[in-house]
Amino acid sequence: MSTKITTKGQVTIPKTLRDLLELKPGNEVRFRYNENREIVMEPADGGRFTSRFEKLRGHAGPGPTTDEIMKMLRGDDD
Repeated sequence: MSTKITTKGQVTIPKTLRDLLELKPGNEVRFRYNENREIVMEPADGGRFTSRFEKLRGHAGPGPTTDEIMKMLRGDDD
């Protein structure tokens, strides 16, 4: 994925990345150079972007307890 730098030094963040990171107009991001010589983009407020897996965490509900699962596996009809 690539993008061009404008004469003003601006770049457009590709839509795929904006959608993945849920970036909206007005969001502020910060760029930094890390120890691996990579440029890292992160939220300017010091937080971090949520991964697509983290967004799904907890959506299945609490589920059965360990004791309830063991009863089901043993076939207990109490």
